[in-house]
Amino acid sequence: MSWRYTTPSRLESSDQITGRHLQRVLYYSMTPCRNLAGLRRTECALHDVDCDEVYPGIYIGDVAAAKNKSYLRMMGITHVLNAAEGCRYGQVDTGHSYYRDMPSIRYMGFPMVDAPTTDISRYFYVAAKFIDSAISSGGKILVHCLVGMSRSATCVLAYLMICRKMSASDAIRKVRMRREIRPNEGFLQQLADLDMELKRKKNYQY
Repeated sequence: MSWRYTTPSRLESSDQITGRHLQRVLYYSMTPCRNLAGLRRTECALHDVDCDEVYPGIYIGDVAAAKNKSYLRMMGITHVLNAAEGCRYGQVDTGHSYYRDMPSIRYMGFPMVDAPTTDISRYFYVAAKFIDSAISSGGKILVHCLVGMSRSATCVLAYLMICRKMSASDAIRKVRMRREIRPNEGFLQQLADLDMELKRKKNYQY
């Protein structure tokens, strides 16, 4: 069967996005409606955590959600992805040992700081694989950083793009329907680069 490859130079200009474009998408997309969550938001308030289900089985939350084991048990969380692992300012000092009394939880951590110069793209595919393993096994995953807006959100957006075939813009709109997110400008540019990479791959047709 014949195949065709569209080189990057032949991609339509409308397909080419930048971090600045994604900033506009963030700004103009729908803000979260807490009333949609109802009881779940009440549960969050009772446990003093900030956490939202942004896609079936995927929760984005803050450090309080990650460290509240009773909340994790109540929500049925089976996987935890810490996108801010470490002991430095702005990081979350959990790890495999923190959940040793919760054998049902699988843990993964990335030692990142929330800075535009951080290369978060190096974790895109491993994060997507870990999140997908949680969902495909019927589990629930908490993806968190310190406040649950930048590092964790970027990892979830990458998953939606890689595994759910969403564009960066559509992924942002999807998550923004359920949670306020604010990836820094460097992360947005890396998501824009991922968007272009995935579009180039898609243009291999066999």
